[in-house]
Amino acid sequence: MTGAVAARRWLRIVVAAVVALLIGAGSAWAVFTVLKPAENPLVETSHTYATVQRGEVGASTSLNTVAQWKPTPIGANRASGVVTEVSVSPGDTVGQGSTLYSVDLRPVVVAQGAVPAFRAIGEKSKGPDVAQLQVMLGGLGFYGGAADGEAGTGTVSAIKDWQESLGLERTGVMQSGDVIFVPSLPTRVTLDAEKVRRGAMLSGGEDVVSGLPSSPVFTIPVTDAQAGMMPTGTAVEITSPRGVTWRATVSGRSKDEKQNVTLMALAAVSSDAICGADCGQIPAAEEVALRSKVVTVATVAGLVVPSAALVTGADGQVAVIDKKGVRIPVTVKAAAKGMSVVEGVSEGVSVQVPAGKEPAGGSGKGK
Repeated sequence: MTGAVAARRWLRIVVAAVVALLIGAGSAWAVFTVLKPAENPLVETSHTYATVQRGEVGASTSLNTVAQWKPTPIGANRASGVVTEVSVSPGDTVGQGSTLYSVDLRPVVVAQGAVPAFRAIGEKSKGPDVAQLQVMLGGLGFYGGAADGEAGTGTVSAIKDWQESLGLERTGVMQSGDVIFVPSLPTRVTLDAEKVRRGAMLSGGEDVVSGLPSSPVFTIPVTDAQAGMMPTGTAVEITSPRGVTWRATVSGRSKDEKQNVTLMALAAVSSDAICGADCGQIPAAEEVALRSKVVTVATVAGLVVPSAALVTGADGQVAVIDKKGVRIPVTVKAAAKGMSVVEGVSEGVSVQVPAGKEPAGGSGKGK
């Protein structure tokens, strides 16, 4: 019995020792495993790769361009009475003898001249205003003499024929309210819609005729931050009311204190107007907002890499690093939206990009 008890005791001791040994070994392994320096994760996860591919890089923003004609007063009304008809629309081009409107059924026409109409012109009238009338009558085919500023029988006869063509009595005397002399013709005009409208009363002396320049003024209202992205020369593509693209460039800026915005002035890319021969698409009586694309970075095609793949050495040389860790010097031709067009590296090369900094999609293509 005693021997059996002793045997069991020794067995327990041996088992305990083995268990203790195993526990000790397991603890040592655990301590070693937990406390040992881990494999450097940066070596394996510090970068990913992007393939050098052909593509395009550029950037633009969508803004509204405001087009507006800037009229200049060029002629005053001398007729007195009720406006019975308006013959021109805002922006119409008028020439010698064109009827602008009628007062008491009497047409008021436009003619070229530096001297405004101020008196009736009939037989024996003399002066530069007479010469201006003679030029108009000659242009309309009613007068064949010299524009000498003296109203003789030839001028009076021409006035009568002209009056008859307008449905007026052949008096041979042009009244001061019959003609509005303007600096040059032909020209685009607009009438003061508040003063010259059917049923309105005119007393004479009102500035009613304004001339329009060869094209509207084009501006882009922007914030100060947006203005900083649009230096002089920035390209702008304007969509016309009929869907045609008009090209312009930023030519300057001014501040609109009332609206608290910066106005970027636009100019044509050629000697022609921004709207070319289609300026008539812009109504003369209102501002028009046109959808536009402002090209903040001109599109450049070539070999494209993520901008994050570019590294700069102490010597200032820009480079990319390939899979073997070799630095390949490159020249950056353009950069936008996290992508760069470069020269100096071959298409298809895989280059390192810091982890988490690859562009959306990771394709290596720029747009």
